[in-house]
Amino acid sequence: MAHENLRFELTDGVGTITFDRPKVMNAMNAATIVELASVLDDVERDPGVRALVLTGAGDKAFVAGADIAAMAEMGPVDARRFAEAAHAVLARLEALPIPTLAAVNGWALGGGCEVTLACDLVYASDRARLGQPEVSLGLIPGFGGTQRLARRVGVMRALELILTGDPVDAAQAKAIGLVLDVVPADALLAHVREKARKIASKGPLAVAQAKRVLRRGAEPDLATANELERQAFAVLFGSVDAKEGMRAFLEKRPAQWKGA
Repeated sequence: MAHENLRFELTDGVGTITFDRPKVMNAMNAATIVELASVLDDVERDPGVRALVLTGAGDKAFVAGADIAAMAEMGPVDARRFAEAAHAVLARLEALPIPTLAAVNGWALGGGCEVTLACDLVYASDRARLGQPEVSLGLIPGFGGTQRLARRVGVMRALELILTGDPVDAAQAKAIGLVLDVVPADALLAHVREKARKIASKGPLAVAQAKRVLRRGAEPDLATANELERQAFAVLFGSVDAKEGMRAFLEKRPAQWKGA
């Protein structure tokens, strides 16, 4: 299905979502959120998608934020609906059983930063800038930023970023754990897609269980989290893929994954 604000392509098991509103630096409006939900519908139905990359069109912005022109017309009821729709789609993105990788090619502010926070792995170009500047508008992050940012970088650093509204450059973002690696702009997408292809080549059930256990185990106490890990570890031994993976290792050949 064609979309107005997003592009989606699938190559070698790696799907790529490109936010594509270059006239407004890929800012997210309500229509973008609806389209993102539609793309995730397709991704969830397609077992051929083994990893998902998100990036922005052009070389200036990943997603520069939510569409302020649209938000300026909203009252409390409309703003609540807007936030609920964004929360829902980012929760779905975060909960996908496949890994999600953000290729932050430029400005990732407000809603754009919140998209990266819902991704599993985040890589940035040397031109990237990330931040939550909503206080400068008299607002706060509304797409999960107050919660996910604190979990990503710690409460004190999150408070500094949110309360000052100051963005950080790519090197600072790496230093505080907001991104993993900083890559030259012209090499970023290839770098992230290669990471995605490597993950996509592994056992899909094992990847899904590893993501589930890490995500869910980060919040409970260690004993509960370790029980999650033990359960997932044991369940995988009943899969065709685990048997194939171990046989392939012993036979020194590439594994042929079935996703079963």
